[in-house]
Amino acid sequence: MDRFDFFKYKRKNTPRFGPPILKGFFYSVFFLCANVLFGQEVAQFSIKNDKEIFYAPVSITLDGLNYNTDKANLVLYEILPQGKKFISSQLEAGHSARLWFILEGTTRPNTKRIFVLKQEESDPLQPTITARKNHQDLSLVKDDRSVFNYRFAMTYPPEGVNPLFRRSGFIHPIWSPGGEMLSRIQPPDHYHHYGIWGPWTRTTIDGRKVDFWNLASGQGTVRFAEFLSKTEGSIFSGFKALQQHIDFGAKGEDQVAMNEILDLRVWNNNNGVWIIDYTTTLNSPIPNGIMLNAYRYGGGLGFRATEKWHKDNCTVLTSEGKTRIDADGTSARWSIVEGESDTPEGRSGILFLSHPSNRMHPEPMRVWPMDANGGRGDMFFQFCPIRHHDWKLEPRQDYTLRYRMIVFDGEMDPQTAEKYWNSFATMPRVEILK
Repeated sequence: MDRFDFFKYKRKNTPRFGPPILKGFFYSVFFLCANVLFGQEVAQFSIKNDKEIFYAPVSITLDGLNYNTDKANLVLYEILPQGKKFISSQLEAGHSARLWFILEGTTRPNTKRIFVLKQEESDPLQPTITARKNHQDLSLVKDDRSVFNYRFAMTYPPEGVNPLFRRSGFIHPIWSPGGEMLSRIQPPDHYHHYGIWGPWTRTTIDGRKVDFWNLASGQGTVRFAEFLSKTEGSIFSGFKALQQHIDFGAKGEDQVAMNEILDLRVWNNNNGVWIIDYTTTLNSPIPNGIMLNAYRYGGGLGFRATEKWHKDNCTVLTSEGKTRIDADGTSARWSIVEGESDTPEGRSGILFLSHPSNRMHPEPMRVWPMDANGGRGDMFFQFCPIRHHDWKLEPRQDYTLRYRMIVFDGEMDPQTAEKYWNSFATMPRVEILK
């Protein structure tokens, strides 16, 4: 029984005694104790989704709700016909606080679910994904399995290679849930390729051309500056890193052309895949801003795949039905990039999702042709928001691109990819009931 049913039971079964003021005192003390024992209800709310979603991280805003975590922890329950079910949740504080949780399994369209949020005295849930840092990498680890490494230390090219190819601030390796390494850095054909990363190629600063991608040009680079925060929780763990796009050609000292906040988080889902959010926010401190010129490479999110993959054992499939043969230069909401692996399933891959709020969404792509690298057909994939049009970044303004990666073993079909995209692109409607 909840605290209100318990209160009625006690009133019905407690003998009448003493003057009214004493009875009032007794009930007041009991009510305060019941609040502590059973938890203070903050809100009841419903969520309803228009499309089919799958293991979807969802959140509700806490703006306007009367709560204070100094008094007790926020605890979430789903109201079911058979009673209340505890739901793991995680508070994300900030300018607008949100409570995150995951809708496990498949949720059909127009499904309405009811939840109650309480404040209760309870022990905080232990993180399920941990961040482990050594002298060069920050690693996200789930159940003692590595998800990915973020390289914050400066990484130099092999001996004898132009040292201009050095850089920091990129993801490598990224592993499949079964332990297959999917990324590659500094391949001899392109020493400036770094796992999963997103520098800009052709840019213009005060009339000068600056290339942050082709490092050997000596015009610019991208460097890790500092970690702004790290988060470990029961629903997601991750970090925010400041990366700086350095312009070597400015008068005097090198200048920061763009400050980039890279927000990476891994979600604690339970369906055998990694769900990774990759959010990049750019802000230029230069008085006249920066022009990101249209080009077939640049920015967004780029992926240089494992050396194991070539034209005969890896594939691409986009939301528009394009394959590796004809995907380059087209636009898509999502793209499945998968290939041969040594896992029991025999294949592994990444589903790349572009958020509807991204510039030029559905987003243009760069996909290497089948005859890349002298006919070997190595795999390179990129969401490239400046593929067809320039993008001017005004000074001291934030510009954000959001991506999600679903890392899997086996094969992924278009129907599953579409459900994952729905889960990323749309947030269920939330209605506060009381």
